[in-house]
Amino acid sequence: MSDTPTFLAPAFLDTGRPDVPATVVPRGVMPFHIPGRPVRGRLVRLGPLADALLTRHDHGPAVTRLVGEALALVAALATALKFRGSFSLQAKGDGPVTMLLADCTESGAVRGYAQTDAERLAALLADDPEPGARALLGDGYLAFTVDQGPDTERHQGIVSIEGDSLGEMALHYFATSEQLRCELRLACARTEAGWRAGALVLERVADEGGVDPDLDDESLEEAWRTASILASTLKVSELLDDALAPEQLLYRLFHTEGVVADMGRALAYGCRCSRQRLSGILEGFSADDLDHMAIEGEIVMNCEFCNLGFRFPRETVRGQDDEGISA
Repeated sequence: MSDTPTFLAPAFLDTGRPDVPATVVPRGVMPFHIPGRPVRGRLVRLGPLADALLTRHDHGPAVTRLVGEALALVAALATALKFRGSFSLQAKGDGPVTMLLADCTESGAVRGYAQTDAERLAALLADDPEPGARALLGDGYLAFTVDQGPDTERHQGIVSIEGDSLGEMALHYFATSEQLRCELRLACARTEAGWRAGALVLERVADEGGVDPDLDDESLEEAWRTASILASTLKVSELLDDALAPEQLLYRLFHTEGVVADMGRALAYGCRCSRQRLSGILEGFSADDLDHMAIEGEIVMNCEFCNLGFRFPRETVRGQDDEGISA
């Protein structure tokens, strides 16, 4: 990717954004429920947003699919938040993908990336051209974090990586950390229209708030079991088909149960980098450190999410003096 332009004004005054895709999917998330039954869910389809996000990096198909599934997963979970904030997924393991990170705000701003060990990834792909999530991540941990802003303590749940797919790993987290019964389908693939990613999340809700009070425990469990079986019939081709409207897909899956689609939620390209934000990071370093970072009078910082380099003339960045005060 080409670097952003060099500005002569102090970076801490520059709130401009880099030239990144202004991609929005108006109904990227479609919440739904089955009336009278303890079942609710969300259908996520990133559409062209997946291609805009995933093609910022040249990871190769296997890693790109993993990142795409992570993007769809956090989009499904973040848009269920009842407050302003963000939901993030982080996976760290001893495999060729050393770090997987994706997050989404409650308003649907999505971003993500992966860090890889190039040599180990090449060795894995030589043995298995289409490795799954476990082969890519190896042993390690999976963390989900809810962040409501700087004035609120973050809520984080961490579990060991269990399962072969990212979906199985997430279900292990929900079962052990949240005691939440879920069904989850994730998919990401390159189609004729470009990369596409999607998710279907089904949750068994408490037997209250819209659930038929006349149903006994056996009937409630049977309703959940039926919805889960119907969700399992979802095909990857259906989940990633731009031409298949979300209401049509939900009807195709759950029409025998009287499914109701709620108001759709938008998803958007969500990298939140700026020269001002990165300049604030640089200004935490000492003047000597900044001098060592500079090459031919410039400091270059790269945004991992959008893969853009930001150039800062050394003389425009204020560092810390020996007492930690801005110079």
